[in-house]
Amino acid sequence: MVYVDDMRAGYGRMVMCHMVADSTGELLAMADRIGVARKWIQAKGTHREHFDICLAKRKLAVAAGAIELTRKELLRVTLERRNVLRHYGAGPS
Repeated sequence: MVYVDDMRAGYGRMVMCHMVADSTGELLAMADRIGVARKWIQAKGTHREHFDICLAKRKLAVAAGAIELTRKELLRVTLERRNVLRHYGAGPS
C-alpha cells in the first residue's frame, strides 16, 4: 500500500507532504503513475524511504489509491517497515 501524510511544509512556492509505501516497488510505481521523477526519492533503500511531494501530486496519489494518514500514523508505518527490513533483510519490493 501507498500512504500520504498530512504534513504541510513550505518549499519555495510549493507546499509539500510525504509519500511512503510498504515496499519500494509500490512507492516507485505510484511515483511513476503520478509523474514524480524517481531521482527525487529520499533515504533510498532504508525504512525511511519516501518522496516529498507537492499537494497537487498528493491529490493525484489519493485518486490513484494512496491512503491518507496523519503524521503520527505515517510514523507507525515507517517503524513497521523498519522492523520488516531488520527481520527479512531487503524486505518485499
